[in-house]
Amino acid sequence: MLYKLNLEHILFLDIETVPQKPEFGQLDEITQQLWAQKTQYQRKEEFTPEEFYERAGIWAEFGKIICISVGYFTFKGDSRNFRVTSFHGEETELLKQFKQLLKDHFNQAKHLLCAHNGKEFDFPYIARRMVINGINLPYKLDLFGKKPWEVPHLDTMELWKFGDYKHYTSLKLMAHVLGVPSPKEDMDGSMVREVFYQDNDLDRIISYCELDVVTTAQVFLRLRNETLLEEQEIKRV
Repeated sequence: MLYKLNLEHILFLDIETVPQKPEFGQLDEITQQLWAQKTQYQRKEEFTPEEFYERAGIWAEFGKIICISVGYFTFKGDSRNFRVTSFHGEETELLKQFKQLLKDHFNQAKHLLCAHNGKEFDFPYIARRMVINGINLPYKLDLFGKKPWEVPHLDTMELWKFGDYKHYTSLKLMAHVLGVPSPKEDMDGSMVREVFYQDNDLDRIISYCELDVVTTAQVFLRLRNETLLEEQEIKRV
């Protein structure tokens, strides 16, 4: 079935998130209490709520999106290109821009969204942040009433599970075992908060996010046993 999908109908994406505030002390008292309650099982006795706050970007209730990068295939004759672009900056605005992209170019039943661990993280995170920001969900993210086979989402990590629901594989590991060339990244996900709030270097985060989109597309090609993208086929717009 995977081989029958038209690559031009798939929007590959990745998001980068950070805690809503730079420091725990900047949260109001109620939010601090709710954070402590939400994370008590993850923290146990090892960390205080304040010490654990650096991970707040993982939860949509306590984090925010600072970048959504997307990529899509285009074909013209024998020419294949993968076009990559990013939405970044103020969260409400970038979410509206992303929603407009879906509305204008990926709004038909044939269109699919694809991300690594997207079903557990990217897709629900975007949907939750849209609701929090007062944005009506686009059809591709509104799953209410949809049957499992009607959900227009692909997940490269889920595809790699082959039914083994306990199995987690990072994008980096999956790319490595499938022979996808490792991009020259100068950061990883654990550094995004520091690079955003301390270094104020959003461009570095955008580049990192776009590399993950390209890697996700490369992994998807390998799952279909197709040739990988060459550097000259990747266009950043």
